[in-house]
Amino acid sequence: MASVLDSVNQRTQLVGKNRLELLLFRLEGEQIYGLNVFKVREVIQCPKLTAMPKLKAGVKGVAHIRGSAIPVLDLSSAMGRGAIDDEAMKESFVIVTEYNQQVLGFLVNKVERIINTNWEEIHPPPRGAGKDNYLTAVTELDGNLVEILDVEKILAEVAPRSEEVDPNLVEQVRESQQQSQHVLVVDDSVVARKQLERCLNGLGVDVTLKNNGKEALDYLTGLAESGQSIADAFLMIISDIEMPEMDGYTLTASIRADERMKGAYVMLHTSLSGMFNQAMVDKVGANDFLAKFQPDELASRVKQRLEQLGES
Repeated sequence: MASVLDSVNQRTQLVGKNRLELLLFRLEGEQIYGLNVFKVREVIQCPKLTAMPKLKAGVKGVAHIRGSAIPVLDLSSAMGRGAIDDEAMKESFVIVTEYNQQVLGFLVNKVERIINTNWEEIHPPPRGAGKDNYLTAVTELDGNLVEILDVEKILAEVAPRSEEVDPNLVEQVRESQQQSQHVLVVDDSVVARKQLERCLNGLGVDVTLKNNGKEALDYLTGLAESGQSIADAFLMIISDIEMPEMDGYTLTASIRADERMKGAYVMLHTSLSGMFNQAMVDKVGANDFLAKFQPDELASRVKQRLEQLGES
C-alpha cells in the first residue's frame, strides 16, 4: 500500500504544472506512438492468449494476468492495419491499461521508454491528417514525430458502449430546468465531445465545445473580459484531463486563480484511473469528477447540479 501511495504522490507533483509522462511504443514500422503513463498499470512480455468465442474485432484473445482475465486488443489491427502475426507475437508486449473503468491489454510490437514532457509541447494533429485518423495529438522527440492515439475512438469502434440515458432520468432533468441551461465541454477527442454533446442535448441542455484547455481558457477569458459571469453563463464546465497545449488540471487551476470566474462549477471527466484522480481533483479545486463514459451518471450529476442551484 505504501508503494501505491508513493506513486500517487509522485504523480500529483505534476498536477497544475501542465506536465505528463508518456510511454512510447511502436507497432509495425518505425512510427513512435505514446500513451499517458497514468493509464498504464504494467508492461509485460506477451503471455499466452486464450481464444474466446464471439470476441470483438481486433481483440486477439484473453490473457490471464495476476488472477484476472484481461482482453488483449491488437492495436495495429484495431486501427485498420495488418494484425500482428503469431510469430511476431513471441517478441511482442502487452501494455496493461485502465480505460473508462475497464482493464485492457494493448498488444504492441515494441516498448521504447517513458518520457516526461509538457502539455505545451503536445499539439493537435496536423490539419492534413484527415478525419479518419486515430490521433488525438502529436509531439516531437529527437526530431521524430510521436503520435498520441485517440483511444476513445479506437474503443468506440471496437467495443461501442450505449449512449442511451434512462428515460426517467431524462424526464427528471428536463423537469428540473426552470430556464435554458448551457454547458461548456472541453475534450480533445472528437468521439468524447460528440458523446457528451448528444447526451446533454438529449437532456435539453445547450452545449459549447472546445478542443483543449487553452481554447477553453481563451474563450472563458474573453467572456469574462466582456463582463459576463462565468458561473451564471454555464451550469457546469465539463473538462477532460489529457489534452494538448493545456490539460484539464491546469485549466481548472487557471479558472480558480481568476477572480472573475469565481463560482464556476468544474467537473473533470476522464478515462484515467480513479485512485490517482481523486487526489488530483482535490488539489486543483475541481467540484466533481466523473469517469468516462457513463450517460446515466452524467445525467444524474446534471440533475444534482440543477437541484443545487434551485436550493441556493
